[in-house]
Amino acid sequence: MASFRNSTGGEGRAAQFHQAKVKALSHWQALGERERLVLGGVGALLGLLLAWSILLAPALRTLRTAPTELEKVELQLQQMQAQAQEARALRAAPAVPPAQAQAALKASVEHLGAAARMNLAGDRAVVTLNGVTPEMLQSWLGEVRSAARARPVEAQLTRGPKGYAGTLVLSLGNN
Repeated sequence: MASFRNSTGGEGRAAQFHQAKVKALSHWQALGERERLVLGGVGALLGLLLAWSILLAPALRTLRTAPTELEKVELQLQQMQAQAQEARALRAAPAVPPAQAQAALKASVEHLGAAARMNLAGDRAVVTLNGVTPEMLQSWLGEVRSAARARPVEAQLTRGPKGYAGTLVLSLGNN
């Protein structure tokens, strides 16, 4: 077999490295005792700085931030578990008859007052909102989901200074 390796290249680099090593060693020996001590100290300080910045500082930063990150993740897990439990409860709840779902939806829209209008079309309801605060919208959606078993299928909302405005399309029935 033919070899494509250049044997002189590896030997040439080794020779260059050896020459540089010999040159550095002779330069080091030519320095005075005080200069060697200063350069050794500077080298040690640079080594310590490098070890600190690469090895120790990131590890210490991780140890400092880990408890707060763990608390955040634990809180997110608890929220997700609560949402999963709520979803299981809603799935297990008996279906609401269409007339009762429409009545519950109508009552919930009336709770919003003049800020909401509703149009029913079969198993869909289009709710137009104007100036509904985020808290009101959140509680209203929870009420609609639990009482009427309605779920949003389309939302076109914009947030303005008075709250949310736009339309929500809700699906009634077994979804």
